[in-house]
Amino acid sequence: MRYVHVMLRGRVQGVGYRAWCARTAEAQGLKGFVRNRRDGAVEAVFAGADAVVEAMLDACRAGPPGARVDDMLVHEVSDTALAAGGRERFAVLETL
Repeated sequence: MRYVHVMLRGRVQGVGYRAWCARTAEAQGLKGFVRNRRDGAVEAVFAGADAVVEAMLDACRAGPPGARVDDMLVHEVSDTALAAGGRERFAVLETL
């Protein structure tokens, strides 16, 4: 099982990025969460098989139509990153 924490910056709010991310992650069977940050970023944690997480990261670089990802920071984390939510299924959390 691989766990990654992702911060995305660019035009990632107001373009349906969270909803797209949740649908895409759920379709791939990932656990974790996505949420907007007050600074304009989108934050996500993905948990799943290595190849599936890597495919999700590739998808996040492009995002949904209308989005523009200028910067994407990815950090390997432990399962404690799911403390905020998303242990049972992928979740959309409130803005932090």
